[in-house]
Order: sequence, then C-alpha cells, then structure tokens
Amino acid sequence: MGLVHQELEQKSQIIDEYLLMLALAYIAEARCYLELEEFDIVPQRLQAGAEKIRACLQTYVNMLLTSNPAVYLHPDFKGQIDLKRLTKIFQWLDPTIDESAVFESQRDNLFSLMSEQNSKGGYRWVESLPAAIVTRKEVKGSMFGNREETKQEAMRRLPQAIEMMESMIETQQRFEVYQVEVQAIAQLGISFHEWLKLEPAEPQPEGANLMYILPSQPLEFS
Repeated sequence: MGLVHQELEQKSQIIDEYLLMLALAYIAEARCYLELEEFDIVPQRLQAGAEKIRACLQTYVNMLLTSNPAVYLHPDFKGQIDLKRLTKIFQWLDPTIDESAVFESQRDNLFSLMSEQNSKGGYRWVESLPAAIVTRKEVKGSMFGNREETKQEAMRRLPQAIEMMESMIETQQRFEVYQVEVQAIAQLGISFHEWLKLEPAEPQPEGANLMYILPSQPLEFS
C-alpha cells in the first residue's frame, strides 16, 4: 500500500501497475482464506481492500482528468471520445450526475481551453499536466523551451489516458463483484470447494460460457 501512495504522490506513469498488484494481493489473500473455509475473515479483508483501492483509484482518475477535463472533448478527439464516454468516468466518481451535469460543469472549461489555445504563451494546462500523462523532460524542444511540443504529445496520449481510466474502473468493479460472489457463497451455506464444482444440471448449448444460479431464497448483499 505504501508503494501505491508513493507512486500517486509522484504522479508516475506506472500507478496502474501498482494498483493492479494491490488488487491481486487482496484477491490472493482472500483466496487463501477461502481455501481454508474461513468465511468470517474474507469479507472483512475484501471490504478493506475495496475501500483502499477505490480511494487510490479516485485520486488516479482525477489526476488523469487533468486540471481541465474538457480537453477530452477537444475537436481533435471527434469520433474517439464523446460526452457520453466522459460522463461514464464522472459517474463513477459521482453516480448522481448525468451528461447534462457534466457538460454544465465543463462549460467554462471549454471556453477557457479554447481561449488559452488561441493566446500567445497560453500554456497553463500544459504546466499543470501530471507526470502520469507526460513530462516536459520526455519531449524535445528548442532553446526557447518545449511547452508546445509537450502539449502536442499530451494530446496524442489522452486517448490512451481515458482508456486507462476505463480499464482501471472496470478492474475495481470486478473486485466488487468478487465481494458479492463471496457473500453469495456464505449465504448459500456451501463450501468454497463445492462452489467451484457447481455445474448446470442440464447439457448446455455449444459455446455457452455463463451459468445462472437461482437460490430458493433471495440473497441479501451489503
């Protein structure tokens, strides 16, 4: 956990790798307890992991959104990134907002971005870019500096940045689904090894890779 915070503080470009390792560490720990049938410990460890991972991921996502998230709606990204896609990122941070709310929150940012782009020496957004996206040390320039080159490189990397946000959010959501699965095992009153051996009672169509479990009583998930 300390290494994750260290990378977040440095705003490094390998934060995602540390977050994935953290998630895998908690899942591996949970799996060990499940193998030992110690169900009382598993939910506690997974809940602790989910809270820590989400807190770190929120910091990371806000970092990748940059000081001006409206940049993801730049005309250069037409056909790649739209308002709906950006809204899904914001909805993960705050489920109560919709596309209209996201647009309103970015209305001023859009004009600020265009104004800065059209003004000489307007590089406030570039100056505040996190190292997780690009650093000026990575980009060659001239004797007068490399702010314009840094901005151009950042624009090239932003589509990958939003893909990274989406991927990490999906990872965190999968972690939460694993929590639900563990709760289901406990409420069904079966062992972990019995759970692994569950299979359809009837032959399934070729290529089927999903199995539905219908409990006799509704399950309650926290």
